[in-house]
Amino acid sequence: MSTLAGKTGLIVGVANKRSISWGIARAAAAAGARLALTYPSERLEENVRDLAASLENPLILPCDVASDQQIDALASAIDAEFGGIDFVLHGAAFAPKDELNNPFVQTSREGFRIALDVSAYSFIALTRAVVPLMKKRGGGSVLTLTYLGSQRVFTNYNVMGVAKAALEASVRYLASDLGPENIRVNAISAGPIKTLAAMGIKDFSSIRDVYKERTPLRRNVELEDVAEAAMFLLSGASRGVTGEILMVDAGYHVMG
Repeated sequence: MSTLAGKTGLIVGVANKRSISWGIARAAAAAGARLALTYPSERLEENVRDLAASLENPLILPCDVASDQQIDALASAIDAEFGGIDFVLHGAAFAPKDELNNPFVQTSREGFRIALDVSAYSFIALTRAVVPLMKKRGGGSVLTLTYLGSQRVFTNYNVMGVAKAALEASVRYLASDLGPENIRVNAISAGPIKTLAAMGIKDFSSIRDVYKERTPLRRNVELEDVAEAAMFLLSGASRGVTGEILMVDAGYHVMG
């Protein structure tokens, strides 16, 4: 496993024990990192605090990624506690339920705005807020989570596919902007995992069944697969990698 000993990191997007963000948080802590975790609302605060209790001395902070004020407050709190930061995982994504259940052509203007704001713009805003903290450490690694629905049509993924496409383009533009500061920006495109967000997609289980039949590895990916890949991208082992969308989907994307 890649080492993160002596490093500090921010993990955004933990909802429950099935969250990809939580899988990565556990792996990062096991690799030696001290972490800050966020909760987006009071409803999820208890979940995050219960999970974080298994980590060593984590920092738990509120952050609604749709609020620039809360993102700025988050960065200030992390700076005060850690004096800088080495890596960030952005795992925030959301679209209103109707936008996932209705045909894409019926996407509402407000539903589109919310999906793009929470799932894509928040990545830009969060990255901008942590750049000064990473510069204190001589650089860092920023990572986000995407899905193949950004490039191909998946039934009921709808506006989230458009949001993920914007997110992936943002990875490339941010990588170009921040490379001179030795800040790397990448994404992992994972296969379908039974997260809280994924279960909100109608017929999600059938997608996993198709993956299992068609991937070269003849299996679905699990949290541990994605977490191990994230450790590579968050650590110095990937110091020459930026602007990349790393596919961790058991090879599904290469199949015709």
